[in-house]
Amino acid sequence: MEINQAFAILSSAGNPHTARIIIEKFGGDMSRFMVWRVARKLRRGVPVAKIIHEKWFYGIPFYTNKYTLDPRPDTETLVESVLGDWRGARDLRVLDLGTGTGCVAIAIIANIPGASAIGIDISRRALRVARKNACDMGLCDEFELMRGKFSRANLGKERFDVIVSNPPYIARGDRRVNAGARFDPAVALYAKNNGLAAYEQIAKNAHLWIKQNGRVYVEIGAGMSRAVRSIFTRAGWKFVRADKDLGGKIRVLVFSM
Repeated sequence: MEINQAFAILSSAGNPHTARIIIEKFGGDMSRFMVWRVARKLRRGVPVAKIIHEKWFYGIPFYTNKYTLDPRPDTETLVESVLGDWRGARDLRVLDLGTGTGCVAIAIIANIPGASAIGIDISRRALRVARKNACDMGLCDEFELMRGKFSRANLGKERFDVIVSNPPYIARGDRRVNAGARFDPAVALYAKNNGLAAYEQIAKNAHLWIKQNGRVYVEIGAGMSRAVRSIFTRAGWKFVRADKDLGGKIRVLVFSM
């Protein structure tokens, strides 16, 4: 199919911007069948990232699929928070809880020479995506992956300088979730106890994994600052600061021992 025809069909199914992204990704080799298949996905509300299997995050293209949460621009605040504290560190060790695509840990260690990380996720399929992304960035050796939970990470006696997490924090039934989120895995989005369950597990167990002068960085949703801060301080953590995203909302909370 000619590019002009494909562009017209995809624009009517989505919009000119998404049509342009899709055509640039697949080039001029889209068959008529492929164009109509993609158009049907756009009409169903499938995010472009899930169609082209790519989402840029912190200047890096990441592979993504239906088994992983698409990287969000707001989550770049999490990376900025860590880099602002540790950019000049040597041999930094990072633990990424709920790594998904691996985008947070990879963006951090890609910007700190000598840094390395362990990424933990409950989903084997997500871990395969994270492995691909690490190797695509030439960071296979620097990024180890393990299957596990926030409550039971089998890390032995190792301690980390940085523990970072963008955990599931949406309460089930929350209607503020955008339509595109229904194509992300529910396990990466929703948490029990009104969205606070993952924070409770991290606050309780991160004592086992943090170095004496280490810090914990967690992403939070809108309006969650007071509740999450209370969870961590009750568990013995010291509040360091709150960092805002580009929209001016508190997006990251930082804690130390």
